Amino acid sequence: MTEPERGAAPVVRRAEASDFDEWADLFRAYREFYRLAPDESVVDRVWEWILDDDHEVGALVAERDGRLVGIAHHRRFARPTSATTGLYLDDLFAAPDARGTGVGRALIDALSELAQSRGWSVVRWITASDNVQARRLYDSVAGATPWVTYDLVPGSVRKPGENGEQ
Repeated sequence: MTEPERGAAPVVRRAEASDFDEWADLFRAYREFYRLAPDESVVDRVWEWILDDDHEVGALVAERDGRLVGIAHHRRFARPTSATTGLYLDDLFAAPDARGTGVGRALIDALSELAQSRGWSVVRWITASDNVQARRLYDSVAGATPWVTYDLVPGSVRKPGENGEQ
């Protein structure tokens, strides 16, 4: 297997309505990468959010040679412990044939610039522990935190004594 060609740096910009087809292909591939069930209603709803200036979710796209090669979904979040605002990177994805060519780094750089221009204090994200290729990039641009992430399905809080808890 040959090393991906670096080529020209991608152009990173805000997603536009005309990007839907290529964005949707990348978002579907992202969801498949994380073994999420195909669901066109999710694709359509997220796209509606992205186009809605009043919704918290925004998207940057990376374009090279007239083709979208990466996406980054983001939103701002309040940080009560520091009384600041941060930028949360929800989803970062580069087309498989564009990985290792600077697409992810260009998207992260653009998010950093966006946060800095707005006076926000941090850009934060999570990734799967086994996402080795992405973690190489992340380790080169940011510091890993000691925090562990939990997900709670509303209404499913365990009561004391369940599962051996005290």
